[in-house]
Amino acid sequence: MLIKNATPSQDGFRMPGEYEPHKGCVMIWPIRPGSWPYEGKDAKKTFVEIGKAIAESETLWILADAAHVEEVQDAFTGIENVRVLAIPTDDAWARDVGPTCVINEAGQIRGIDWQFNAWGGTYDGLYAHWEKDDQAAEKICQALELDYYSAKHFVLEGGSIHSDGEGTLLVTESCLLSPGRNPSMTKSEIEETLKQYLQIEKVLWLPRGIYQDETNEHVDNVCAFVKPGEVVLAWTEDTEDSQYPLSMACLEYLEQERDAKGRKIKVHKLPIPKKPVCITKEELEGFVFEEGEDCREEGERLAASYVNFYISNGGIILPQFGDENDAVAISMMENLFPDRKVYPIYARPIIVGGGNIHCITQQIPGQC
Repeated sequence: MLIKNATPSQDGFRMPGEYEPHKGCVMIWPIRPGSWPYEGKDAKKTFVEIGKAIAESETLWILADAAHVEEVQDAFTGIENVRVLAIPTDDAWARDVGPTCVINEAGQIRGIDWQFNAWGGTYDGLYAHWEKDDQAAEKICQALELDYYSAKHFVLEGGSIHSDGEGTLLVTESCLLSPGRNPSMTKSEIEETLKQYLQIEKVLWLPRGIYQDETNEHVDNVCAFVKPGEVVLAWTEDTEDSQYPLSMACLEYLEQERDAKGRKIKVHKLPIPKKPVCITKEELEGFVFEEGEDCREEGERLAASYVNFYISNGGIILPQFGDENDAVAISMMENLFPDRKVYPIYARPIIVGGGNIHCITQQIPGQC
């Protein structure tokens, strides 16, 4: 049911932290030729590996169009807690097109249906047609029997916000203030909208994100809460790396800020891959781009970051890149989440599509 004439904050609903209990997780089957080379052959295998890890501790809903429902069912044969939803989309970025869910003290769950415009609309969006993506959040809420709020007046993607569950929200200025999102709104108006829909008291505006992140630098690729008052920040000690000034700007900002509860924020520096991850000629030859779609180039640096992990009820689904810092990331996550199992998953088949593990997952909070 669509909730009218109210906002989540007015109704006592808040955006929980990702580390709070989940009812489940939403993913979308990857089939877009301009995102997933060679008909998504490798991407689909990786999506299944990620989906199986998530399904070990929470329900997994996978969206697919009618032509691919059977393929998804076959891919997850014998795996419990997996449900296929026949909902068509334009691509597979569930984080950005799925609903942002909020909860109240009674444990009720509601969704928020933001406007989606392919990360910038006609200004700098990544593809020309996104109508099915923009309808996905509403259809997911209906399929899961969730009441929801329409926020179609406001362009926002789930990857551009990260909540601590206690009134603090992480965002990046580079994304939320980009001309392709809400150009008629001031920074204070954008912040007030976030507060009204997510029951937020303090918005932390990180200046930048990950170098070459084509989403205008989503926050979920550069910084994430691991518990209230603590974050991981993508980091490099290499002052010659293009990421260095971006991460340093974020660190300097965080060191002078406090959260909604007045706590000084503890920053854990999570290194980026030592060697830049770049797209190859072979991978590039597998894409089929349509008119108006952002094209990739051979040797282009991809926005690889270990921060783009997913927190499931029982695990940390952690991207790996075949890099010497893979082991460093695993060790850090094991220390930061001692009660969860770390699932290291080679994520190159996802990052060639333009995102990573957090980008293809969207949690539905609540009890299983």
